[in-house]
Amino acid sequence: MAARYRRPRDRRMLTLTVRGRKRISPHFVSVTLGGDDFRYLEQSGYDQAGRLFFRGPGQAKVVFPTSEKWMRQYALLPAARRPRVRLYSIRRFRPERSEFDIEVAIHEETPAGSAAPGSGWALAAQPGDTVGFLDEGYAYVPTPDAAWQLLVGDESALPAVLAILEHSTGTLPAEVFLEVPADDDIRDGITAPAATNIHWLPRNDPAAKPGSLALRAVKDAQLPSGPCYVWTAGESSLPTGIRRHLVNERKVPKSDVAFLGYWKHGKASLG
Repeated sequence: MAARYRRPRDRRMLTLTVRGRKRISPHFVSVTLGGDDFRYLEQSGYDQAGRLFFRGPGQAKVVFPTSEKWMRQYALLPAARRPRVRLYSIRRFRPERSEFDIEVAIHEETPAGSAAPGSGWALAAQPGDTVGFLDEGYAYVPTPDAAWQLLVGDESALPAVLAILEHSTGTLPAEVFLEVPADDDIRDGITAPAATNIHWLPRNDPAAKPGSLALRAVKDAQLPSGPCYVWTAGESSLPTGIRRHLVNERKVPKSDVAFLGYWKHGKASLG
């Protein structure tokens, strides 16, 4: 079974605004969100994520759901008034300023704009734009006997992996496999536990399926011995492929593998 997010008991739809936007590499945009409703957001797990509700292209008026039971409200809205919905990890909190950052992977960008709703929103977001945010909690829960951790993801999982590394400094050393669209998306100065090895895997091929490079790299890798905890996420075939390989070929217990399919290649998600 795929990992499930551990949701907070008190979940509410938050109304936030865009406070800033920064292009941090060719395929990543950082967006800062904040506002009075930030006080209802409790910082929890290292890979904490939430559903972001935002306007789509050409939408002058859009209705954001008002509660955690958002899917029923969403379904009742006319298509033209439905917000776009995407799941994003919280990259970093700044409670002293009542704000946090998310990082959006940019896909299918063209001179006329981006075909992917999340990409298009991130590229056009302006300070003052209103969004809805619903905390989904976290899934990263290392097993008690783990001596090291294996973290594997494509670009959609990169923000969560970097947040995990920063928060777990001084605890579990990690073997990290991060697939990104291009060489220029590789990050420098990553904070991570001692003895951590980060393997950057740039595709440099727009036609290549995301996740395939990371899956192959893990299959070919010489990994440390001893009990480990595995967290893997991204395009659905990557985490499922990683789990299948580790369980069948390396005899890693299923209970030690947390895997999350964030999206499916060639298939549009809700919104």
